[in-house]
Amino acid sequence: MADAAKHRIVFTPAGVQTTSEPGESVYDVALRAGVDIKSVCGGNGICKRCQCSLQTGHHSKFGLNVTEDALFKLRPAEKKAVHDGDMADGLRLACRAKIMGDVVIDIPPHARHTQSAIRKAAFDLPGPVDPPIRLQMVRLPEPTLHDHLSDTESLIEQLSGDLRVAPDLVTKIQPLLAEHDRTLIAVIRDETDVIALWPPDREGLYGAAIDIGSTSVALYLYDLRTGALVHQSSAMNPQIRFGEDVMSRVSYVMMNADGQEKLAGAVQGQLREMIAQAREAVGAEADQILELVCVGNPIMHHTLIGVDPTPLGQSPFTLAVKDWLDLPGDMLDLGLDRAARVSLLPLIGGHVGADTAAAYLTQMDRMDGRSVLLVDIGTNAELVLTHDGKVAAASSPTGPALEGAEISCGVRACEGAVERLRINPVTFDCQVRIIGHDDWLTDDTIGDHAVPGLCGSAIFEVMVELARAGLIDRSGLFRTGTAPDRFTEEGGVATYRLIGDITLKQTDIRAVQLAKAALMAGARLVAEELECGSFDEVLLAGAFGTHLDPDYVAEIGIIPHNGADTIKAVGNAAGMGAALCLTDRSQRDRIRDAVRDVVKIETALEPRFQDYFVEAMAFPSAPQGSGNAKGRRGGGRRGAGRRGGSRQGAGRAR
Repeated sequence: MADAAKHRIVFTPAGVQTTSEPGESVYDVALRAGVDIKSVCGGNGICKRCQCSLQTGHHSKFGLNVTEDALFKLRPAEKKAVHDGDMADGLRLACRAKIMGDVVIDIPPHARHTQSAIRKAAFDLPGPVDPPIRLQMVRLPEPTLHDHLSDTESLIEQLSGDLRVAPDLVTKIQPLLAEHDRTLIAVIRDETDVIALWPPDREGLYGAAIDIGSTSVALYLYDLRTGALVHQSSAMNPQIRFGEDVMSRVSYVMMNADGQEKLAGAVQGQLREMIAQAREAVGAEADQILELVCVGNPIMHHTLIGVDPTPLGQSPFTLAVKDWLDLPGDMLDLGLDRAARVSLLPLIGGHVGADTAAAYLTQMDRMDGRSVLLVDIGTNAELVLTHDGKVAAASSPTGPALEGAEISCGVRACEGAVERLRINPVTFDCQVRIIGHDDWLTDDTIGDHAVPGLCGSAIFEVMVELARAGLIDRSGLFRTGTAPDRFTEEGGVATYRLIGDITLKQTDIRAVQLAKAALMAGARLVAEELECGSFDEVLLAGAFGTHLDPDYVAEIGIIPHNGADTIKAVGNAAGMGAALCLTDRSQRDRIRDAVRDVVKIETALEPRFQDYFVEAMAFPSAPQGSGNAKGRRGGGRRGAGRRGGSRQGAGRAR
């Protein structure tokens, strides 16, 4: 029986049952119980995504009788959400709803995380295979009375190197020799240490490259003897239940004493599960996966290893560690053998992480001696520019709108999400293509499919299509007089119907403007820093960037100086960089040295950032003038220069 002072709480449809203290919020209890509920603002009542409903009445299944007063009355943020049309009457915001009695809480589908179509595909590794760990089989000579070498000394002599043998192997060497006719396999790391001793019939030596994004985690398992990719998997980053963007997670840590431990435990638990699945897939024992190389943005990097990320939430964005980091495998709760090693690539700066360093590593030869801009678009857009023998990097606080978040119809790249979109400039009819379906859909056919909304690639396209069709002016204001039958007004905000039930609000346009302007401003700053007038190439890194159409990237106005012909996608370069360091130890020294030469630009501290930001708000291909616009502009310039504050969704998940 639960403590009488506590209330029983049941979450449906998950069926999770737990207890709560009187006055606790539904959101806090859901987090503690691991219930799948969207949260973007970290439980601060801003994002309006953590919607739920109180299921009143008698629930015989749970033995509960739930009354209306089981939740405290509506709070101001909830009343405003209903008034503004952001939440249906009868729903509650989980972060505002206080529990006053036994409750049954339903989390509707739109408030639960939908599994993303994670597409961090595998890749072939160029160059030689020279991993930091190797196997060597040896047969030790039979000892004699005249030979006073210990078996450990004899092993080192047979290995023909100045090697150290791990102290805990002393208890294992003689039983192994006795059982296998004095033959064994030595596992040697960095040509300096014998870290394990195996029987001679053991097969398989593996390592994993891991890309930890704020939305998804990708694991690539390699055979370290051949360099062959033998298994790969992707999963949602479970930290997402503490906030969809990294700054919301920092906020969660700031406001919860155990927040740091929860974030570390969530991502380590996901990796532990993925590593166990990888072992099962290839039939490996725990001590056969001995090298892990991980990359991620600075906050993912720090939370993985259990470092408090809160200093990264405020200027001067101080890192706890910046250089290449090697950790013993059993330091983190990943289910690894004590001989395993977890390595993390160096960080470039406070908001330019190991994932950017890894992406740069894969493109260094391509960028060397040329003017090339490498861009990874996410909640923060990371930029690396090479020009005239110099390298500069910056992080531009775009927010997540370009990926589909902060957009009323924005969703992650899940099954059924719109990924391509076209608007007829004469009839204003809309056609879309959705993930998992090859045909173009219209108003007549979209009803046959479950379409949750627009993912990031469609966000790029819809903005350009609206501009081309004259439905927005250059300032981003809706031209309602252009197609009056497709415009309505909701809560004083102009709303345009795209297709089916999918609509776009004036505030959505503003959110994209803020994001694109921040990215353009960051690109101009790095170009100005290196006195670069134009780019030979613009490389889009990351799974999201891979699915963007260069024509729309060029036309939306996020890259200065360049047209579509110079914009190229390079795929999940961060994951590939991790794999290079896993399978070729020379790449480790290469990226260590390269990062030291990168000039880091803090965009938040640059006075020119705001000027460039304002200039970049315009949509270049849209007509001048408002065209009988009646809707409010909405959104204004709020959030310029923010590092976070996302809402639901993301485009091509990282």
